[in-house]
Amino acid sequence: MKKAILLSTLLILSTLLSACSTVVQGVAAVTSVATMSNDRRSAGTILDDKTLYIRINNIVEEDVMLDDAHINFMIYDGVVLMTGEAPSEDAKTRLVTQLKAKALNMKQLVNEVAVMPSSSYLSRAKDNLISLQVETLFQDQEVFHPTHIRVLTERKIVYLMGAVTKREAESATNQAAKAKNVDKVVRLFSYLSKRPASEIERDNLKQAEAASRAALEAKKAELAAAQAALQEQIDALN
Repeated sequence: MKKAILLSTLLILSTLLSACSTVVQGVAAVTSVATMSNDRRSAGTILDDKTLYIRINNIVEEDVMLDDAHINFMIYDGVVLMTGEAPSEDAKTRLVTQLKAKALNMKQLVNEVAVMPSSSYLSRAKDNLISLQVETLFQDQEVFHPTHIRVLTERKIVYLMGAVTKREAESATNQAAKAKNVDKVVRLFSYLSKRPASEIERDNLKQAEAASRAALEAKKAELAAAQAALQEQIDALN
């Protein structure tokens, strides 16, 4: 009975997600533009990472010997994180061999694949929920920009990638650990000695613009108050 209810629930969720796909695509397009404007990678590197992601996924999908494997990838600046489950040690070894031979733009491979049966859809849904919690926590802080860090969760282990300072890395790790059901946080960061000068300059410009707008609004309020007071004097004289 419980399995039947769970199956029905998954079917309903699938239908709802399908119905919302157009809206999600529109939001994703806007989000993608915002993300690229804040990304610490160059536009060329972002494109290279996306191309590499497509390439390595195709390698897995086209290899019949890996049909029983469940593999996830996350890429940042040519570094490939590989998680999931492989049915055997031979399958895991073949996967690594294939990627190293065919994914020529890959700078480094971080292999976190476990030899075990593939995780259930329920387990994957819970992992996705953890990732969403972490990304939500990243929105509610001011140490780093949320788009600077990428998140992937596999079997309750949260993996973080990005180019960050040590202070940002510590903050991100602490935030990620607050999410419910997290067993472990793994950092795969590329460390910066300090924040990029262009980024600091952009933030300073935004602060200056905000201060300028605040001063303008204050001046408008002052003039409006003076105008109202003068109008009262005129009304009284009349």
